[in-house]
Amino acid sequence: MTAERRTAPALSHGCALCAAPGDFGPHNPTEPRSGLCPACIAAGKPTRNGLEQAVVIVAGQTLSGVEAFDLANATPEELAYHLGGVKRSLRSLLQLFAPVEGEGDR
Repeated sequence: MTAERRTAPALSHGCALCAAPGDFGPHNPTEPRSGLCPACIAAGKPTRNGLEQAVVIVAGQTLSGVEAFDLANATPEELAYHLGGVKRSLRSLLQLFAPVEGEGDR
């Protein structure tokens, strides 16, 4: 006996990935690009430019969360968590500038 689960599209008021405001249609988990803004769809293409856009989107989300963080009232655990997030975001951005092996050999 197998149970067939159907997921109904979730209504959204913005992009399902980057939360950009706008109406990009419902987010349906069975359709990969549903509910995404044009920038996130372009970032999902397997190109160097698409990967750079995806990293910038995720890093921007992380950094905006850290900017909204209240340092004056933070516990040591919260500080460690958010500083780790900044470190991961900066590392991801710096990896975009790393030389690619084999590129200069041509």
